[in-house]
Amino acid sequence: MAFSADELRVLRRALAIALHPMSLSDEDVQDCLRLAGSVDEAVAEAGRLRAFLLADLSRYRNALPGSATGYLELLQDALAAGYDPRPDDLAALRALRGGPLAAALLERCQVLAERSVRARLAGRAAGAAAPGPRGRLLALPGGRAVARAADRPGVPAGPGRPQKPADRPMPKPSEVFPPRRRPAPPPSEERAAG
Repeated sequence: MAFSADELRVLRRALAIALHPMSLSDEDVQDCLRLAGSVDEAVAEAGRLRAFLLADLSRYRNALPGSATGYLELLQDALAAGYDPRPDDLAALRALRGGPLAAALLERCQVLAERSVRARLAGRAAGAAAPGPRGRLLALPGGRAVARAADRPGVPAGPGRPQKPADRPMPKPSEVFPPRRRPAPPPSEERAAG
C-alpha cells in the first residue's frame, strides 16, 4: 500500500494528535476521515484482488496437467503473498512433482501447510479466536477530549458522540415483519364475461 504526499501529511498529523491530545479542527477531522476512507478502499481493493488471484489459481489447478506452467507461477506468487496451501494444492503438486520446480514447491508447501496446521491447533488449544476482519476506521470530532467527557457519567455527550440509546425490549418478529396479506381474488363477474 502506498500513500500520497497529502495522505502522509494527514497521517503524520493524526499520529501527532494521538500522541499529544488536543482538540481537532473541522479540517483535521475531514482530512482524517478522507484518509480513513482511502485506507478502507485500499483494503477492500486488496481483498478483491486476493479473491481474484485465488479464483484464478483454482481455475489453473482444475485445468491441470495442461496448465502446469501457469499454475506453478501463480502458486509461487500466492505463496509470496502469504497464501496457505490447501490440500488440493498439495495433491496437484504431488501429481506434478516430476519437474524440479513442482518438487521444490511441494516441499515448500508441505512445510507451510504443517506450520499452518500447528498454529491452528495451538490457537484452538489456547482458546484463542481467529482475528476477524478489521472494522471501519472512524474519527471523533474533537479528539479524545470529547470521547473521554462522553464516557463520564453526568457529562453530556459532545456533538460528535450520540447519546446512548435507552433500554428497549427486543421487538417481536411480528412487529418487525408484519404478516403478509393475501391478494384479493378477482371479482367473479369478470371470470364469467371473459
